[in-house]
Amino acid sequence: MEANEVQELHEQHEHAAGHETLAEEMGHGSLKPVSFTMSVIAVLVAVVTVLGHRTHTEAVLMQARASDQWNFYQAKKIRQNDTLLAQDILSVVTVGDKAAAAKILDGYKSHQDKWASDLNEEQTKAHEFEDKVEHAEHKATKFDLSEALLEIGLVVTSITLLTRQRVYWLLGMIFGAGGLVMAAQGLLLH
Repeated sequence: MEANEVQELHEQHEHAAGHETLAEEMGHGSLKPVSFTMSVIAVLVAVVTVLGHRTHTEAVLMQARASDQWNFYQAKKIRQNDTLLAQDILSVVTVGDKAAAAKILDGYKSHQDKWASDLNEEQTKAHEFEDKVEHAEHKATKFDLSEALLEIGLVVTSITLLTRQRVYWLLGMIFGAGGLVMAAQGLLLH
């Protein structure tokens, strides 16, 4: 069998199977568009990976701030309870200098009022930080999914280089487009 006949049989087999190859469509094996697509997807994977890492870091920092805020809240709550305990003790113990005891109780009362408002403020701030943590985690999830889709797109597109079948290139671009959509959703979350 001659080389021309082998090539002809190969082409007939591919057409019979219903698969058009990139070599046929692009003129004898030019895979530059596939290589370019892979390069673009690889760059997008890198960008989305960085965005995801930064968003995860933001979530960790916000969680630390929320924990610090809750620590402030607890410290003030403990001081408030200690002062209430001291007030209770002063109210049941017989004190020789009632004027001095009344002055101390008035000081405690002013501290109680201040701490009551401070506690509400500290609690509100802590909840705000917790909301920011939740928001950052939601964004990070979008970036993680985007990264996974882009990586899948890159791998599937690379199969085109081995098989020279257009379907893998198109499928890879579909996964890549899905990754771009998820990245855009992550960027647009406010």
